[in-house]
Amino acid sequence: MTNWSNHRFLAGLLLVWLAWPVKAEEYRLLPDKIELHGPHDRQRVVLAILEQGKIVGQCTAAVQFQIQPANIASIDADGVVWPRQNGQATLIAQVKNGPTLQAPIRVGDMESAGPSFRHEVLPMLTRAGCNSGACHGALAGKGGLKLSLRGYDPEADYYVLTRQASGRRLDLSQPHRSLLLLKPTMTVSHGGGLRIDLDSPEYRLLADWIASGAPGPNQVRGASALRGQKEEAKLVRIEVLPPLVILKPGEKFQLLVRATYSDGRQRDVTHWAKFSSAEEGVALVNDDGLVHVRGYGEAGIAVWFSNLVAVSEVLVPFANSLPPDTFARAERHNFVDELVLKKLETLRIPPSPLCSDAEFLRRVYLDTIGLLPTPEELQQFLADTQPDKRARWIDRLLERPEFVDYWAYKWSDLLLISSRRLPQPAVWAFYQYVRQSVADNKPWDQFAREILTARGSNLSNGAANYFVMHRDISELTEKTTVTFLGLSLTCARCHNHPIEKWTQDQYWALANLFSRVAQKNGDRPGEVIVYDLPSGDVPHLRRGIPMPPAPPDGPALNLSDPRNRREYFAAWLTAPENPYFARALVNRVWRHFLGRGLVEPEDDLRLTNPPTNPELLEALTRDFTQHRFDVKHLIRTILNSVTYQRSSQTVAENEADDRFYSHYLVRRLPAEVVLDIYSQVTEVPTVFSQIKVGTTGGTASTDQFPPGTRALQLPDSLVVSGFLDSFGRPDRSQPCACERMSDASMSQALHLNNGQTLNDKLRAKTGRIEKWLQEKVPLDEALKRLYRLALSREPTPKEREQLLANLQGASSREALEDLFWAVLTSPEFLFNH
Repeated sequence: MTNWSNHRFLAGLLLVWLAWPVKAEEYRLLPDKIELHGPHDRQRVVLAILEQGKIVGQCTAAVQFQIQPANIASIDADGVVWPRQNGQATLIAQVKNGPTLQAPIRVGDMESAGPSFRHEVLPMLTRAGCNSGACHGALAGKGGLKLSLRGYDPEADYYVLTRQASGRRLDLSQPHRSLLLLKPTMTVSHGGGLRIDLDSPEYRLLADWIASGAPGPNQVRGASALRGQKEEAKLVRIEVLPPLVILKPGEKFQLLVRATYSDGRQRDVTHWAKFSSAEEGVALVNDDGLVHVRGYGEAGIAVWFSNLVAVSEVLVPFANSLPPDTFARAERHNFVDELVLKKLETLRIPPSPLCSDAEFLRRVYLDTIGLLPTPEELQQFLADTQPDKRARWIDRLLERPEFVDYWAYKWSDLLLISSRRLPQPAVWAFYQYVRQSVADNKPWDQFAREILTARGSNLSNGAANYFVMHRDISELTEKTTVTFLGLSLTCARCHNHPIEKWTQDQYWALANLFSRVAQKNGDRPGEVIVYDLPSGDVPHLRRGIPMPPAPPDGPALNLSDPRNRREYFAAWLTAPENPYFARALVNRVWRHFLGRGLVEPEDDLRLTNPPTNPELLEALTRDFTQHRFDVKHLIRTILNSVTYQRSSQTVAENEADDRFYSHYLVRRLPAEVVLDIYSQVTEVPTVFSQIKVGTTGGTASTDQFPPGTRALQLPDSLVVSGFLDSFGRPDRSQPCACERMSDASMSQALHLNNGQTLNDKLRAKTGRIEKWLQEKVPLDEALKRLYRLALSREPTPKEREQLLANLQGASSREALEDLFWAVLTSPEFLFNH
């Protein structure tokens, strides 16, 4: 950790060089009013510049500040206001050659009986890194001192600092001799190095706290006690000012963080907050909240204070010179396009045109049913002259049985269906439940509710296998939040989440909703009966007592409440107003079709990982909820959008865009789809005759998969296939997009060049090659047919000339095998585009 003590910025660092004239009415003071509570409070001030109502820069360094009357507060060269005595004053900001702005100042609580341990001392120690995972917040602490990670347990930290080690860490009569001051200032040896300067507000705050008797985290002090407060005010929210700023490369902007407490007080906590940029290639942010723009695009600046988080959005439009009507004349099919184009216009990124009909048909077939259009289907589609033909063919695809196969497989990935966790009869029962749900287009809320409230035999009610798979209460809690909420709460099992708002108390309150799930063996092989106990709780890991059961940010049940806890959770989860449930599904589906989630990774929907287009995610979520969680409706909406149907060919001004959907993102096909379309083109089905067993890599023969079974019809991820494993089939150990790999590897190259999977299909005596040999199809005609089959287009004259020239002199079979191999291993075949 670097020394952070009372950083002061030179005024010149805050100067913004503007490329546009600034008008007097385009200035705003942030914040527009100043409240200071107690002698250690402070407030940084920023003078923002507005253009068309949006903040586009700051000019704090070009302002002369003064406070009237001067005895109430002072302002330093960095634009920080400090209290002097109780009272009211006015901050006056005179812009050079510009207007004069004013903001009221109110100072109170200067008679405060020492700083607050919870709201001042702990945040200061957290900012200094004293309770970080690398220091005293480590599991075993450091140097005999163990603090809670980032101050999540104020009561325990207070005890450790004031009572442990015979109280020698504090000297109430001579604060300057306290180890809490001697160590971080390096007055005595300290393994953590210098953390606090002797001449700093932080040192004075700690010394004042010790001198005032080291009041505890629940002690009401000074003016608050005089006002009759029975307990210390609680932190209820934080906000970042401004929430949105539009900048240019090279510019800087100082963010402010404001905390609001339950008694209505607000205070500047910028100096105690932690900052992080989601896109450092666009914008960096230093420890003090100063943003430095590095490139074009968008960056979310995440801010942490105490156990709360907030985000400010930094937009940096591209320096593209576009025709004025670029976006006005852009084609739109639905609200998806409106919101995508709105974002593109803000960033000055032009959209690519629509893809061709042939490109669209191949793309939508592969994305929706995992197969290629046949040459006959392609010809029929190209001959269709009706303007709504794409919409009609989308509807047709959504009703095909292959759609059911593909999406049953996709949800089986998400639900981790595998014989690694279940016996084979249970695998089939769970898979058949999922597949029938897709076939019935079961609403997503009903699907989730049935799984999370399932009871009875896991063979008769396949959904009950969800609990058979996740018997451990922590695993069940964590898998459920990732699967159905797109949230990871794993860190909160042992301590408050370090980069999110979730607390350890919330984790164990959620876990207690599942504490009464019980299981017993049934009469049939592989059968388990899932049922609910009438009582029982899971204790908090640290406190050792059960927490009132409650969903994340949801109302808690009393521990004695007789209601079924799983049903209570499912009702909360699937409520239309739930902020997480529908968003998680919408983001997963969007990512499947567009190649990148609106939130990426798709299962990391934390506040500090903001979406690239928040309005679009909100609109899609609202539309999905209003249509009763209809997954087909959601898919249809996405597929019918111009956004999905754009060409993958970029234009000069959108080549750098990989997250705002100005063009279709080219991506490699999933392993299962590649294997299935190999079978489709060669007319040689894949044989699945082995399944992995045990934990030592053994296999066993199986006859459960008859000839013609496609990879997307397999219920179990342990069916043996070296090709699928090499090309990224997920292990189904975690409900995480990270399990499916799409990166190229040496193993894949070996499979394509020397592996049996493709070569055996090319050499087969029953496939398409053999059929064409028997029919004596000329090589030139075979080339045209293969292109229509595999690439959904005709070969260009150049391709035809080169391929035929390379195959001269080869035998008929050898020439056809080489031709098929060349096309089926080409990037154009292996990628969707």
